[in-house]
Amino acid sequence: MRAQADIRNQGTIFPTPDFNPGEDAETLASALQGMECNKDALIEILTQRSNAQRLIIAQIYNDSYGQDLVTELKEKLSDHFKEVMVGLMYPPAFFDAYELRNAMKGLGTDENCLTEILASRTNNEINAINEVYMMQFDVPIQNDIESETSGHFRDALVMLAQGAREEGYEYEDQEMAVQDATILWEACQNNTSEDRNLLLEFLCRKSYQQLWLAFQQFQLMSGQDIVEALSNCCDGNFKELLVAIVLCVRDKAAYFAYKLYNAIYDFGFHNKTVIRILISRSELDLMTIKRNYQERYGNSLTEDIRQYASGHYEAALLAICAGDAEDY
Repeated sequence: MRAQADIRNQGTIFPTPDFNPGEDAETLASALQGMECNKDALIEILTQRSNAQRLIIAQIYNDSYGQDLVTELKEKLSDHFKEVMVGLMYPPAFFDAYELRNAMKGLGTDENCLTEILASRTNNEINAINEVYMMQFDVPIQNDIESETSGHFRDALVMLAQGAREEGYEYEDQEMAVQDATILWEACQNNTSEDRNLLLEFLCRKSYQQLWLAFQQFQLMSGQDIVEALSNCCDGNFKELLVAIVLCVRDKAAYFAYKLYNAIYDFGFHNKTVIRILISRSELDLMTIKRNYQERYGNSLTEDIRQYASGHYEAALLAICAGDAEDY
């Protein structure tokens, strides 16, 4: 099996055929009137249009009614339902940039969010995040990372945030994979500060294809899984970040299924994580994530959401998850 270079579109949200943005804008304007919003109408429109279509609706809404749709949603809605509806209105790079900013500038630092986003995004995605972050907050993302985190965890995040990972099958070299596995093994065994620097350089720079080959050779050479080896030689947030990279190399959809399961069961339904993953993966691989969730944990993701969420918040999350008729 080979690490996936590209994720096929296995999302749950697709562009709506016969798209009528003017009609959608009118429906949203009506739904947002008065003290009691028509939340069902908001869900019906915003969870059933692609991100590109939502942006067109927002522009027409502004032109037609002289009001910013995102501002209207923020003012009229509340709690986690508001987070979902507003989150759907941001382009992917904006959504990630705001999530990263909030993870560092909110109450405390959300290392889980930093790890999840920076370990899983492609170079193009990270470069787009960097542009948005600088434009919106007038500071390079690396500066915030350096001021809000520390140690090898900080160094690895900064390296990932540079968006300079090798990409493409031209970097796939079986002979080099044997050498890479040896380097990995020695670094895990010696466990010095210099070796940790080597690990982060290796895992943050090598292509997914080359890392996949190196992990296979590592298993053959040592009889040990690379995740187990990293867990034995590293700890804390640094370990979590390196393991996240490995899991993304192996199967990115499986990584997000794992993160969702932890967010639901280990953290008592961690709303921010659930919302972030469902929105960010909805047009990429959420259907695959749902299948993976079912296969690995024996639970339906939609049923777990029903168990822990309620009301229109629950309805919005389920609508994002819906995809086809299959219930995973």
